[in-house]
Amino acid sequence: MTGTIANATAIILGTLAGVLIRSRLPQKSVEIVFQGIGLFTLAIGISMSLKSANLLLAVLSLVIGGLIGQALKLDRHLRQLTERLQRIAKKETAETQSSSRFTEGLITATMLFCVGSLSILGAIEEGSGETPRLLLTKSIMDGISSIALASSFGICILFSSVPLLIYQGGLTLFAGAMMRFMSGSMIAELTGVGGILLIGLGINILKIKEINIINLLPALIVAVILAYLWPSGI
Repeated sequence: MTGTIANATAIILGTLAGVLIRSRLPQKSVEIVFQGIGLFTLAIGISMSLKSANLLLAVLSLVIGGLIGQALKLDRHLRQLTERLQRIAKKETAETQSSSRFTEGLITATMLFCVGSLSILGAIEEGSGETPRLLLTKSIMDGISSIALASSFGICILFSSVPLLIYQGGLTLFAGAMMRFMSGSMIAELTGVGGILLIGLGINILKIKEINIINLLPALIVAVILAYLWPSGI
């Protein structure tokens, strides 16, 4: 769980820095850092996608997985959950304003750091025994975001590292346990499809085009199933 621990540490350090400076980073500095992260995400995605030995299987996984995610409206449900939690946090009165501000900041940070395709893809990468490049990249992103959030909400952002450790660490351990039952071809196709999703995520970070990665996440499960059914390729 090296990647998740690094991620939580980045949030804690970023929060402390944000509380100390009490001002947001210059917007241009934030933009150039995220552009670099976007390009790095693209590079990782391309290298991972090349591990797929069956392009047809990858295409079918993305198409079928995308249709499943669209039918289940995963992105919509996730967005509604986030909005509902934020509305609850914002229901504040004059007597509870300070407490509600703390809650609002904590929920906002938790949703930002925990809910996303990079958490899932990064957990799968580290769970499979690979170097946690994705979670280390996410650590930089979350560290910068925590500086900005802490300058607005205060020290409460630091406590979002706890649910992140539980959620993201749990995903990593679960992925590691599942990898023991997967063949080499199944892992290769899972990695390949995950790499393609990362390319889409990199495009999102660079703001080239908005791609609904959340609804495409079922493609990871579909890729494993198809690789199991046709280990020699379709």
